[in-house]
Amino acid sequence: MKAKARLRARGQITLPPGIREAAHLEEGDPVTFELVPDGILLRPQKEIDSTQAWFWAPGWQQGEREASADIESGRMRAFDDAESFLRSLGAGDETAQVASE
Repeated sequence: MKAKARLRARGQITLPPGIREAAHLEEGDPVTFELVPDGILLRPQKEIDSTQAWFWAPGWQQGEREASADIESGRMRAFDDAESFLRSLGAGDETAQVASE
């Protein structure tokens, strides 16, 4: 993928949207620059791998805190198998049988 941009006052460059999206770059992400024989190499330095970013989203982290609090206070149940779990939800035998297949 190739794209063009202009160098602005104070050395600023706006990366084209297609490049930002392909590199999964967002505002505030750190990048490094390296002068190489062919030009300038820009490398994203994501602190969190983009495939794992969902886990660190505020909403997901809130859910993790709530789940941890439930576990610590004993507000949870453990099941030996899927059928027991489905029965606890009020599912009929047919649903439990399909889930175990």
